[in-house]
Amino acid sequence: MSIFDTHCHLDSPLFDPDRNTVLENCRKKGIDHILVPGIDQSGWERLLNLCEQEKELYPALGLHPLFIEQHQPQHLKQLEDHLAEHQAVAIGEIGLDFFIDNPDKERQLKYFRAQLDIAVNANLPVILHIRKAHDQVLSVLRKKPVIGGFAHAFNGSLQQAQQFIDLGFKLGFGGALTYERSHKIRHLAQVLPLDAIVLETDAPDMPVAPHRGERNSPEYIVDCLAVLAELRHDDPQYIAEQTCGNGLSMLGHLDYRHKQ
Repeated sequence: MSIFDTHCHLDSPLFDPDRNTVLENCRKKGIDHILVPGIDQSGWERLLNLCEQEKELYPALGLHPLFIEQHQPQHLKQLEDHLAEHQAVAIGEIGLDFFIDNPDKERQLKYFRAQLDIAVNANLPVILHIRKAHDQVLSVLRKKPVIGGFAHAFNGSLQQAQQFIDLGFKLGFGGALTYERSHKIRHLAQVLPLDAIVLETDAPDMPVAPHRGERNSPEYIVDCLAVLAELRHDDPQYIAEQTCGNGLSMLGHLDYRHKQ
């Protein structure tokens, strides 16, 4: 069984004490593909170095909307330079977050649009962070169409989900799926076509229910897999194969032979 965690911040310092152990535990569970998104310019080198050392890890580079005050215009040029020098597989984590207090919407939109342009020029998919801004993100994507990507921790409506699918996106489901009170997300996971779904952890954030209050880990994606299989009345191995294939197909235009 091969499992793909399509969103995991394994470069986080929170994993420094036991990252090798976490990765070994992942290998034992069949978690052999992990997409690691970047969040700011200062962390790109660390992320790239980590992914070069571990064959399971795939690097993405981006400027996260939650850290908008840290981003500078020159970081956009540096993002282009890094993409020319390194084999990043996606642009991300990028998007819009209007959930936070007093969001600088114009600044977020500026960096989001600029990074979509970079993704188009580089022919790379994007990893979207969206909170309270699904319609705004969809509007921008229609004007700046990319080759697709992942809508991380999707929690929009069924109608919005279909619009993202129509634009070439896979929808990420993770820790929230494991909580019985997550009725909306569980319903989406039941009714959406399986070929539109990918699994993720967002570790070290968004812990699964059995590890509530703890540091999340990519090891725990098996809990997300088990719940998704139960909700859809399908065999876990089948769900693993399908969701892993969905994730890899989004990255399929790149050469991953060195990762096998």
